[in-house]
Amino acid sequence: MHLSPLIPSLVGIVFVVFAIGMLLRAFRQPQLVGYILAGVVIGPAGLALAPDYATVEQLGALGITLLLFFIGMEVSPRQLIRGWRVAILGTLFQIGLSVAFTLAMGAWLDWPLSRSVLLGFVISLSSTAVVLKLMQDRGELDSGVGQNVLLILLAQDLAVVPMLIAISFLGEAGPSSDILLRQIGGGLLLLSLSAWLISRETIHLPLIRHVRGDHELQVFAALLICFGMAFFSGWLQLSAALGAFIGGMVVASARETDWIQRALEPLHVIFVAIFFVSVGMLIDVRFVVEHVTQILSLVAGVLLTNTFINAGILRLLGSDWCDSLYAGSLLSQIGEFSFVLAAVGLQAGIVSQDAYQITIAVIAISLLASPVWIGLMRRLLLLPRGVT
Repeated sequence: MHLSPLIPSLVGIVFVVFAIGMLLRAFRQPQLVGYILAGVVIGPAGLALAPDYATVEQLGALGITLLLFFIGMEVSPRQLIRGWRVAILGTLFQIGLSVAFTLAMGAWLDWPLSRSVLLGFVISLSSTAVVLKLMQDRGELDSGVGQNVLLILLAQDLAVVPMLIAISFLGEAGPSSDILLRQIGGGLLLLSLSAWLISRETIHLPLIRHVRGDHELQVFAALLICFGMAFFSGWLQLSAALGAFIGGMVVASARETDWIQRALEPLHVIFVAIFFVSVGMLIDVRFVVEHVTQILSLVAGVLLTNTFINAGILRLLGSDWCDSLYAGSLLSQIGEFSFVLAAVGLQAGIVSQDAYQITIAVIAISLLASPVWIGLMRRLLLLPRGVT
């Protein structure tokens, strides 16, 4: 009667995360690897300390929303426009080559066209959460490589919307006209808002100046901006994280909101960690062991293919080979939005349950392996800590 049943589970989860984090710190590995490994340990395939995966997944989605909100606060809209060649051309070429690769593989393995296109979309998306966390930890976000990678990541996040529309056409049932119109109208509206932000030197948000001296109200005002924009974008059938990113750009354009990042930093750390734990919980160790050769071969193929596709594109767009290869390794893993694409593909009947499980395992393990692969590429390229 005096102890909530959640307390023992919470203590176990925090202990596992802390212990694995300390162990990886001793080996100078990124903390996000520890979060993913902790998710494997505490998930249903491990100690089952957090059996309610749906709740953890929803909390993890809040982490992605906060992460994109923070990144939006650090991005200059005018700088994004100056880098439009990398953002648009680089992303279009990268998605096109990924789909061409899976179409060729599908022709060899006799896959249906819809499955080949879906898997091409899945492997073309890199992880905004993983890459930005790694670059922030290494102080590389403001470097030339960091800016190019950021531009491509943001363009990929925008590309999720037409990908979802295309998958719905490829499925057994076409898309709802109401949803399609809402997505198109919402996309145009958010693009108009972004264009307006670019045209203004600074903006003033109503009522914000009245909470400058009240820390508690500052926290709730910051959350209202972040999740309000995320809700609006989600209601338009677009990515909630995309709305949060644009909300971050709104904040960055308003000079009186410099306190928001400080107010939300603790929540940002916790919820981003929960996201990576939720990724680890997706890894079914028994299923991976049963299909270990196939899954590890696919992970290795994805890391290599994405690295060299992205490196080749950035080299063609003017970067030198060293920076291009490093940027390619940063973009080598499969992203968190690919979980959404895979789930939609399963619902649309494009992939079977077994194929879906293999896809989920490959995505999760690529996220786990990518920091090691990126570190290896740094050593091979003899890069210093801060890439310029």
